[in-house]
Amino acid sequence: MEKEIICKREIIKIDHQNKKVVIDEIAIEYPLTIFVDNEEFATLVCSPSHVEELVLGFLASEGMIRIKADVKALQIDEDKGFAYVHLHQPIGDKKEFVSKRFIGSCCGKSRQFYFYNDVKTAKTIMSSMTISAAQCFQLMEMLHEASSAFKRTGGIHHAALCSKEGLIKTFSDIGRHNALDKLYGFCLNENISLNDKIIAFSGRISSEVVLKVSKIGCGILLSKSAPTNLALQLAEDLNITTVGFIRENKMNIYTHSNRITK
Repeated sequence: MEKEIICKREIIKIDHQNKKVVIDEIAIEYPLTIFVDNEEFATLVCSPSHVEELVLGFLASEGMIRIKADVKALQIDEDKGFAYVHLHQPIGDKKEFVSKRFIGSCCGKSRQFYFYNDVKTAKTIMSSMTISAAQCFQLMEMLHEASSAFKRTGGIHHAALCSKEGLIKTFSDIGRHNALDKLYGFCLNENISLNDKIIAFSGRISSEVVLKVSKIGCGILLSKSAPTNLALQLAEDLNITTVGFIRENKMNIYTHSNRITK
């Protein structure tokens, strides 16, 4: 049974000149420390749901694993906030490169901004699938309708794996990157083919978000929010279609518009 990601708290609410005590719903913030082969690897601040998917997706995103079978054992102590991972192959020097910058020499191409682990794990997307503008609007509306935790707290991000027809799986987290890692972990767990899948997302399209989408393996990213310039440079380079500001039957197609049809 998944832990609740929302708690209740008594607050004082002021509306113009009126003051009253009410019960408000607050997003839970949960620290999770990941140990890999008995060595502390990272601490994530997240929502306490779908922790196994989060750990798998995070490790894959960081280049520590490629597939679920790389993990020999995974144990989670949810009460203490610890995850213990044992790999079939020793971690070796992989940890050393998790946060090291990689400065490329590719004539100004955006890949010069990658970290070392991104060089190894980011994928250029080869999918030729297309989706109509109407389907983009429909998927974002479905994501909005599924975002009950955001409606209750205003402090939760959502990411959904989609087909053209609808949402396949949705994950919520206080961190937008965590929501994508949970999605990645789900795909690893279920061994899902991603050539014909889409990611719908509630947050800003940053360079890190584009990199995570690349690592997951989807060629279309839909968001209700804005992109950054580096995110669009990376999306151009990695052959990812980015669509932002999907609201009220309006949207902006920023990169690889050939995948979006009328």
